[in-house]
Amino acid sequence: MRRGTFRDETVDYAAVGGTQARDLMQYPPERSIPAEESWRIGSGQARFETAGEALLSWSAQRGGDLRLSDVRPAAGPMYSGVSFDEEGNAVSPSRLEADQRFDTDGTPYVGPGTTIRLHGRVDGMNADAELRVIFAIEEARRVGFALGTVGSSVVSGEESFLIEWYPNDEVWFTVRAFDAPVALAYRVFPALVRRRRKALFQRYLRAISPLYTS
Repeated sequence: MRRGTFRDETVDYAAVGGTQARDLMQYPPERSIPAEESWRIGSGQARFETAGEALLSWSAQRGGDLRLSDVRPAAGPMYSGVSFDEEGNAVSPSRLEADQRFDTDGTPYVGPGTTIRLHGRVDGMNADAELRVIFAIEEARRVGFALGTVGSSVVSGEESFLIEWYPNDEVWFTVRAFDAPVALAYRVFPALVRRRRKALFQRYLRAISPLYTS
């Protein structure tokens, strides 16, 4: 796992990295509404690599009818952190340095500390936001990242995206999030936050998985 050299106060919520908590659904950050979904999207190394490449080139967002702009990689050297296994033991990072990559239109790939702007609508409501990549993971069987809100969003919080290739050869896509209502409509009607999140999850799945048909 690699984290960008950004200050926590650049995001607008306190529980940075909270989507990684095992008990997120039971104990979400204060005033936040948690959500989590996992889908089997295929099997085999080729499927894992294809899905991982799509994820890191912002396909979940773009395929989810959202438009990216102002993609700004973190300035300065990147800190190559470590991740941890289920027993809390440190695991070496998959790379010692973050090599910047670009897609065919020149947009930088996901990288720790990258800031982006999203534009669009979800269920008829504004979905514009400024977001920051909290961490990015590139390992032999796991690829993913988390986005945290910086500002200009109807909710405040974080969402993480993870592609995993399991020992039984299955490939799974997991999205986790917590959202604290910011816009007045969401504060008055919390059910709108859940509806918005459900719609986003389905968009992300359609973007990443060619097997999605329902």
